[in-house]
Amino acid sequence: MSGFLNKMPQNYLDDMLVRLAHHSAGIEGNTISLPATVSIILNGTLPISSGATVREFYEIENHKQAFSNMLDHLESNDTLSVSIIKEVHADLTDRLQYDKGQFKKNENLIVGAEFQTASPSETPFLVQQLVDNQEYRLENAATDEEKLESILDTHIQFERIHPFSDGNGRTGRMLMNYSLLQKGFPPLIIEKETKATYIELLAKQDLDGFMSFAKEILVKEQKRMKAFQNMDQEQIKQIE
Repeated sequence: MSGFLNKMPQNYLDDMLVRLAHHSAGIEGNTISLPATVSIILNGTLPISSGATVREFYEIENHKQAFSNMLDHLESNDTLSVSIIKEVHADLTDRLQYDKGQFKKNENLIVGAEFQTASPSETPFLVQQLVDNQEYRLENAATDEEKLESILDTHIQFERIHPFSDGNGRTGRMLMNYSLLQKGFPPLIIEKETKATYIELLAKQDLDGFMSFAKEILVKEQKRMKAFQNMDQEQIKQIE
């Protein structure tokens, strides 16, 4: 795994983090612009003109710690676990939730959803089962197609369980990318402009549709990653 990560230039990792933070938070209603996200993530500052709330600032900034810890786990090739799930949630909801990193204690609902999320009592078992099922499917997958299908299916089911009181979307998308990167895929950065399509695919549990949706994004992301790698190689040549 570390070899795959090492092929990613630092400027591409920065680019990935900025876009992931901007779009993942944006899907949940965050109004901070992409340029302002760059300022927060790379410089730790928020332009005064942004008009953003303190909460919106933390929703963006918290992606930095979550992403850093995710890369550490990837370097160690740690298998996705309940403890990693809770850690990612705690990082993403730091200074935002009193119950960060803890499974929900009360029933929760998804606005507009026609299904009931998991009850607090069954959530720990269902999340552990989800983790175990994905590990089994990935270990036994014969093709990249089967690996991708397993990871995307896990994301659909994670969002249906909705294991935390808040922050499930941001957490689920970070975890999905953890598994994708671990298996050698590019990141799947779902742009906020495609929110309606994405939410409908999750609500309908449309795995085939989600596969098609994701593949189109991954092809573009592969090209973007390659462009950063080529740019990095050119800079190395100039130094030499």
